[in-house]
Amino acid sequence: MAWTSEQILALAPDASSAKSGKDLASPRKWVSFGRDEKTAWGECQGSGKDPYQTRIELAEPAFKCSCPSRKFPCKHSLGLFLLLAEQPKLFKPGDAPPWVQEWLASRQQRAEKKAAKQEAVAAQGDDPEAQARRAAEQEKRAAKRQKNVLAGLDDLERWLRDCVRQGLATLNAQPYSFYEGPAARLVDAQAPGLARMVRDLAGVPSSGEGWQGRMLERLGLIHLLAEACRRLDALPAEVQADVRARVGWTVSQEDLSAQEGLRDRWMVLGQRVTEEEKLRVQRSWLWGCGTNRAALLLNFAAPGQALDVTLAAGTTLDAELVFYPSAFPLRALINTRYGEARGAEDAPGFESVAEAASAYAKALAAHPWLEEFPVLLRAARPEGGDGAWRVRDSSGAWMPLASPRGEGWRLLALSGGAPLSIFGEWNGERLLPLGARAEGRYVRTDA
Repeated sequence: MAWTSEQILALAPDASSAKSGKDLASPRKWVSFGRDEKTAWGECQGSGKDPYQTRIELAEPAFKCSCPSRKFPCKHSLGLFLLLAEQPKLFKPGDAPPWVQEWLASRQQRAEKKAAKQEAVAAQGDDPEAQARRAAEQEKRAAKRQKNVLAGLDDLERWLRDCVRQGLATLNAQPYSFYEGPAARLVDAQAPGLARMVRDLAGVPSSGEGWQGRMLERLGLIHLLAEACRRLDALPAEVQADVRARVGWTVSQEDLSAQEGLRDRWMVLGQRVTEEEKLRVQRSWLWGCGTNRAALLLNFAAPGQALDVTLAAGTTLDAELVFYPSAFPLRALINTRYGEARGAEDAPGFESVAEAASAYAKALAAHPWLEEFPVLLRAARPEGGDGAWRVRDSSGAWMPLASPRGEGWRLLALSGGAPLSIFGEWNGERLLPLGARAEGRYVRTDA
């Protein structure tokens, strides 16, 4: 696909890397350039005697640079990629030098090892004895963890009762330690998901007018989750999966990959990176162009580690996704990719605000702990400018917008007063816009 400068800069790990990458997108700072059908490379003269060797495999894309930076992609990779997009004639076709070939060979070896491991897991899955052993081990671990979680729920229940007995108004004066204490005990009880829900309560009193109602709603969801966990065996299998996931249990990706997937042309509509529990969490939203179905891909990285750079907003993947078990399946992982990423396609989405609201109500009925719901409005006009941003469809119905970093102004500039396709995360109160399509191009609105 033809990458745009905007899509390339969206791969930057932070704003400073993006700025440095743009500064390096100048031919005079590079010693050499080259490319073949699948790879581009260049040598950038730094402060040392030897230039930094930078290479890009274009299919994913994947990056490698000899510089000491721990950021990924580094500024040299971004600069080289920008030059390739903006000044492709600089890159003369030819055979890759040895340092590029060695890197490609190592990537091929890793891919072969991964494929062999997947085949071994698939072969074990066909063995009834191996399946029985794995199921027995999983059941034993699950029973032990369930016992620990239930012990933690007793303490949580007492804390919730104290909150209600003392009155919601008193929570406005509580220090952070008031929430951190029960959260830490839940972590010890192997319920990190519940612990995060309790920690998040600390910010509710400072969330503005009507915080008491939001606090009561959050406390109710925590109580509902605790009660569902106590009655886990009586719930349908899909709801059990949601409860376990919300409490903090993980699902083996190897087991998940063995399940039947869903192949489609998946358009990457938005991406957001947040900090959670000393981890960087990358949320990538996909929408099936044929199935009209949304999917959420999560990628985690410790500080200094790289996140996935192969899912750029505005690109389309031909891929098979496997969805995590849920009463409202949304989270997924990529099982198989077919070919290279392509440019943006016309994803179906919702025709109106009413259709999006109806879909959200059905999702919430199936999964009451759903935090963000993906909304793709086919044709909506942004309005506002006075701090009260919204998007309005052709019928006059509207949704309020969250615009913490000027997203409303970006949408208004893109639309020019005309309707455009808008994608964002709906949290039940406001839509956080992450991208929009106007005049045939897709643009991130949160960058």
